[in-house]
Amino acid sequence: MALETLAAVFTVENLTVIFLATLYGSFVGAMPGLTATMAVALLVPFTFFMDPIPAVSAIIATTTTAIFAGDIAGALLRMPGTPASAAYVDDSFTLARQGAARRVLFISLITATIGGIVGVLILMASAPQLARFAVGFSFFEKFWLAALGLTCAIFAGTGSVAKNFASLFIGLFIASIGIDVAAGHPRFTFGNVELLDGVSFIPAMIGLFAMSEVLRNARAGNVARDFSMVLDRVGEALGSAWRTILGLPRVIAQSSILGTLIGALPGAGADVAAWIAYTVAKKSSKRPQEYGKGSVEGIAAGGSANNAGVAGAWTPALVFGIPGDSVTAIAIGVLLMKGLTPGPQIFTNDPTLVGALFGSFLVANVVMLFTGSLAILLATLILKVPRTVLMPLVLLASLVGAYAISGSPMAIWIVLVLGIVGFFMEENGIPMAPAILGIVLGSVLESNFMMSMMRAQGDLMMFFDRPVSMVLGVLTVTLWAFLIVRALYQLARPARPATAPQP
Repeated sequence: MALETLAAVFTVENLTVIFLATLYGSFVGAMPGLTATMAVALLVPFTFFMDPIPAVSAIIATTTTAIFAGDIAGALLRMPGTPASAAYVDDSFTLARQGAARRVLFISLITATIGGIVGVLILMASAPQLARFAVGFSFFEKFWLAALGLTCAIFAGTGSVAKNFASLFIGLFIASIGIDVAAGHPRFTFGNVELLDGVSFIPAMIGLFAMSEVLRNARAGNVARDFSMVLDRVGEALGSAWRTILGLPRVIAQSSILGTLIGALPGAGADVAAWIAYTVAKKSSKRPQEYGKGSVEGIAAGGSANNAGVAGAWTPALVFGIPGDSVTAIAIGVLLMKGLTPGPQIFTNDPTLVGALFGSFLVANVVMLFTGSLAILLATLILKVPRTVLMPLVLLASLVGAYAISGSPMAIWIVLVLGIVGFFMEENGIPMAPAILGIVLGSVLESNFMMSMMRAQGDLMMFFDRPVSMVLGVLTVTLWAFLIVRALYQLARPARPATAPQP
């Protein structure tokens, strides 16, 4: 069986597909507005002409590399290429501005590779057990998981608790635009039918990050710092990245395992895995004050959790046919198209396919080291472009990328409006990260809350009836109570009158 699996993985066709898919994923992931899900969706027509193993390998390699490549635009332009990169974009961008752009990206690349390998090894060893735990989640557990994710936004924010809450509520308000999931009534659409589906996440992210950055640079004028003077050398950057990684074994191991476990929960995926791993790393760090201001620990934690979450998302997809995220939903469709049915029987009916999938995961992560390095070397050349030329190009890319998502002019207006919102948020010290997570998890929180309330018939104690929901609920409520007390303390502390000096 092992020989058959190796033979299936290391065919010339499969290795060629993996190599080309990693190059494709590097390009798409690095482009702001083009997500890993979009990359896989565009790849589906080509899988029609492939055998099952190369088809699945192409999806795996594309996703793995696209998730990492999202860090490239985040570090260089403060425009996360994928939602999973938004958790630590402030850290990577800050270090890039200090002259460590290549070092930051090599840290992201290597930790993504480590996280991906750890994730697939855990997937191979414990897929049935993880999937059995995840599939038992009802609406109650999913609600508490989303609420816990929002709690992480408050902890991960770089401002005071009150400002982190303000940012989160801005994100939740944006997420509430559209059709009410329970009553079916439009909210905050102002009669515009294009807002009935809500605000798309990608234009929102482009507006809050990229457009606001353009506005800040426009106001700064010639004061804006030119990156061309601080681009680090490749050899020094790579050596420094490896030394940094060797000094963070606990953070990387912890985040890789946590990312895999969270990724295995249906609907969580790499995005939530990165946020939670980043927050956990911050709370356990000896230097939490550096997070959001250039922390290599935060970059390593988020980067390793990202790709570990990609592997974890395949657990419920393979064992029970339940997609762990949008990418595995597409992958399930490809398998069904090839006449293969994901579920417990796939381990007995098609063991070679399952083994080849695991093997392709490992090969894709190794190949990503080379293709990702090439992407870094090419992408960092953008720092040599004068900012008076670069910022208009960023503005153009932002508007085109937003329009490409929906083909609607409304996406451009969303970018412009939220760009202004983001500009004023940062001018007043309100961090961006909680708002982004509020947009991501807002609809998840609301839909699971409404479904839970319908099932419970208004009885709030039903939210604590099941063992897992009780643990998640008590933990979340405790954390929110702690955050509220801390916020009140922070608000009251500056109000204390200063003691007048004694004569």
